[in-house]
Amino acid sequence: MNRLQSLAQRRRELVERSAAQRAAMIADAGPLLQKAGSLDRIVASARRHPLLTMAGAAAVALLASRKMFGLATRLLTLYALIRR
Repeated sequence: MNRLQSLAQRRRELVERSAAQRAAMIADAGPLLQKAGSLDRIVASARRHPLLTMAGAAAVALLASRKMFGLATRLLTLYALIRR
């Protein structure tokens, strides 16, 4: 009987440990899920408006230079800082 009790105790400990690890993983995944949701909305918007997406890609391909990419990088950084 002592062996069965020790096995039951070990099982309870493992179940508790598993629940704690599951909760930690869910908490850690929150920010990643938010970013994935944002990316999904951008992709959905691009799919709804393929002509605008194509025009934007063409404009970047035709007008892109190092200065444009530098400016775009600065604006994107500024936007990210303001969003926080």
